[in-house]
Amino acid sequence: MFSTMSKTLSTGGLICRNFSSSTKRQAKVAVLGASGGIGQPMSLLIKQNPLVSHLSLYDIAHTPGVAADLSHINSAAKVTGHMGPDQLSACLDKCDIVVIPAGVPRKPGMTRDDLFNTNASIVRDLTDACARVCPQAMICIIANPVNSTVPITAEVFKKHNAFDPKRIFGVTTLDVVRANAFIAEAKGLDAAEVSCPVVGGHAGITIVPLISQCKPAVSFDADKLDAMTKRIQDAGTEVVKAKAGAGSATLSMAFAGARFTFSLLNAMKGKTGVIECAYVKSNETDASYFATPIHLGPNGMEKNLGLGKLSAYEKDLVEKAIPELKASIKKGEDFVHK
Repeated sequence: MFSTMSKTLSTGGLICRNFSSSTKRQAKVAVLGASGGIGQPMSLLIKQNPLVSHLSLYDIAHTPGVAADLSHINSAAKVTGHMGPDQLSACLDKCDIVVIPAGVPRKPGMTRDDLFNTNASIVRDLTDACARVCPQAMICIIANPVNSTVPITAEVFKKHNAFDPKRIFGVTTLDVVRANAFIAEAKGLDAAEVSCPVVGGHAGITIVPLISQCKPAVSFDADKLDAMTKRIQDAGTEVVKAKAGAGSATLSMAFAGARFTFSLLNAMKGKTGVIECAYVKSNETDASYFATPIHLGPNGMEKNLGLGKLSAYEKDLVEKAIPELKASIKKGEDFVHK
């Protein structure tokens, strides 16, 4: 499967090549929320990556069945299933990467912020276990609202004196994947060859596609640029409405989550030039967390590449995003300290 998907990560494809055993740096990857709509297909993708030696799955129900199913796939990764709080520590033991899609999905009429009360508690409890059991792991937060759940994670790690801003990521890759797909469709390009950075946050107006920095270069008339930007910002709602109460973006998020995980695996293995956008602790704007392109390395975020040169339209979008980001960040931080 992946032999047909071996584009470079900078162009938006998944990488899962067969590395020789002499160059492998295999890792234990945990997926928390592995029985859900994102967790199952994402675990399927991760199971196929030859850099994964152990895929450790956790959820509050059905995990043994998911693990048994995936264990029948003839790829190298060992799969174990862990169910319920009593088995969480065993799931996380010696983990190199933890991906957290756990939480309730959006339903029609719901915003990501509506998910806060339920998902905030889930993320707090799961990341508390991470901070205790595998404090040096790369923590990849998918559970929404990411604008708040990443600050929650950071504050939990601070309580354990284990906070490392280079190792905690909000996975905003889906916004990049969508931007690449929509721009390619509009311009008749190969979607796997389009790379458009998306900065800011991971909800509504905080999602800021930098179309002026797209590769290959593209241009839109002002009205079409605004329409494209709004489609990228509202794409999650587009899926929720299309599924008519049957769920939210699960398959595309699984693809995006696997892509970010593969980027981390490659960077940890020593591959150079691995760049992804992610929502991280940041000094790039007045918001203390902000998504930008980051250079990944063996120890996580090696360098924040910042915003680059923005068009006047993009500067305005960033300015409008900052107040909402600040409010979401404060909401997450306050939740942990209540």
